Amino acid sequence: MSDHHILIIDDEEAVAWSLRRALERGGFRVSVASSAEEGLELAGREKPDVVILDVRLPGVDGLSALGRLRELTHDAPVIVITAHGNLATAVRAVEGGAFDYLAKPFDLSQALDAVARALSRRAVTATEPSRVGPTPAEEIIGHSPAMQRVFKQIALVAPREASVLITGESGTGKELVARAIHRHSARRDKPFIPVHVAALNPNLVESELFGHVKGAYTGAAQGREGLLALANGGTSFLDEVADIPLPVQAKLLRLLEFNEVFPVGSNVPQPLNLRILSATHRDLAKEVAESRFRHDLFFRLNGFQIQLPPLRERGDDIVELAEHFLKTIEPSAMPLPAATVAYLKSRAWPGNVRELRHALEHASIVARGGPLLAEHFPSPVVPGEPADLQKQMAALVRLWVQKRIEASPGAEPANLYEEFLNVVEPALLGEVLERLQGNRLAASRWLGLARATVRKLIAKYFPEQSAGSDSED
Repeated sequence: MSDHHILIIDDEEAVAWSLRRALERGGFRVSVASSAEEGLELAGREKPDVVILDVRLPGVDGLSALGRLRELTHDAPVIVITAHGNLATAVRAVEGGAFDYLAKPFDLSQALDAVARALSRRAVTATEPSRVGPTPAEEIIGHSPAMQRVFKQIALVAPREASVLITGESGTGKELVARAIHRHSARRDKPFIPVHVAALNPNLVESELFGHVKGAYTGAAQGREGLLALANGGTSFLDEVADIPLPVQAKLLRLLEFNEVFPVGSNVPQPLNLRILSATHRDLAKEVAESRFRHDLFFRLNGFQIQLPPLRERGDDIVELAEHFLKTIEPSAMPLPAATVAYLKSRAWPGNVRELRHALEHASIVARGGPLLAEHFPSPVVPGEPADLQKQMAALVRLWVQKRIEASPGAEPANLYEEFLNVVEPALLGEVLERLQGNRLAASRWLGLARATVRKLIAKYFPEQSAGSDSED
């Protein structure tokens, strides 16, 4: 039996029982309380090494008891768990000094890993509480596990001064995350200046970012402060940072290393005190490997990385997002009909949250005040880049599997692979044969299959064409 004592405070008997059993099997001594009041009493008497604390409890809620718990246990690590996680909860947990934050449902292995890490550290440095006001208009919506991870990362990095690189596909909400980091940081009362690099004049990027002095170039009749200087004391958010030209990247690196810039045409450095948050939908590591982005700047910007999930990986959030947008677009359209909910969940949304919002605006206009139906939405966007098409195809395959399993509840699916081939092989073979005007020899080369295999597939899916020739004519 270990000398370590774990206190579980959770009113859900099944959760508490599972945790207790897993921890006791690991050799820990475990106590359980079903309310914050009971937990505080046990904590004061038994001085546990780690506390596992639920947020929603009868009487005093877990987050309200967090500070007192840490006092009574002499700053023992507290692992917060909740089934109702959002960004505000994650921030309150971290600000209150929580060691870790787990969203239900979680695997017992996650909880055991968190306890092991907590015991190896045995203490947490509490962050200075932030003056967080009411939830702003730029609220980040979502309760899916993928978004719970994002909330936790925002809460952890916001109070620090680290540069943050936010990555993810277009339309996933990178600027919202940047604004949330600023809002929960010590710089919250200072400017937040977003800079959309891709929208800047390519010939004037340096001047736009760093400013210029009078006479710096033809037409510079007076000096002008740069966009970075406007954020002095606060936060600058560089969106699509991969589009910064290489010569300008060197000046940005100097700012990150020495907290100063040289306006165009000036030999006098201008001191700046700001935090840099950046975002891109590109693979910056690949840009570095192909010499389009400085490796030293990449490492300085990537002090902490937050990867935003695409909407296709957040199926549980789609209805919540739709209702959030409809509150301002067309409140009368709620609640959404069940068929519309199913339709929204079935789409791939390659444009992510941005595409969802625009689609809802379109549907609201077409519906003319009536309920939103599937036929009111615009046709799905088909992206032009092969990489995007591959992602969309992969999302559709996952959706097909999901629907196939849901079609037979309680029954184990069988022959999924064969069923899938029967769906995709005719489309692939038919498109290739059409483009090659039925030339089987060329089709075998395109497909990378033996001619005999191509003949069998044609006989299977297109028997009316099975009598054709293999010749190239």
